[in-house]
Amino acid sequence: MRPDVPTHVLCGEDLSPGDRAELGSYTISTDELVAFARQWDPQFFHVDEERAVTDGYFGGLIASGVQTLAIYQRLMVDSLFQHWDVIGGAGIRDLQFRKPVRPGDTLTGTTVIKDVQLQPGRGRARIDYGGELTNQHAEQVLVLTTSAYLRMRTT
Repeated sequence: MRPDVPTHVLCGEDLSPGDRAELGSYTISTDELVAFARQWDPQFFHVDEERAVTDGYFGGLIASGVQTLAIYQRLMVDSLFQHWDVIGGAGIRDLQFRKPVRPGDTLTGTTVIKDVQLQPGRGRARIDYGGELTNQHAEQVLVLTTSAYLRMRTT
């Protein structure tokens, strides 16, 4: 048993496939959407509202997929990772942007543990989890599978 781990922190062996968590919600503003895109993804349909309406496929501003992923990550950190003994991320796969995210959308996240692979010889576990964000209309906007390494309570 590791004496340095508080009992309220979840380690690899504390999680099981099928565990589900609600991650909370986040509303994205126009200013925030445009500011992020100006710095990280300055395509016209993210930064130029007038041109996004006239020339864009979606008829208005949409968030960068990278920003949508960042919102999911923030919800994970705020609701779960602060309670998990995380070592670090292991990867993202099956990342899908299902619908555009627009200014004013409220995104709500969920995650489900898919697999737990204990690695006691290394003092860690690999956790695979599926996640999603839905908008205020209950439409999926983001779906992904992610993996992270957590410390084990026992080694």
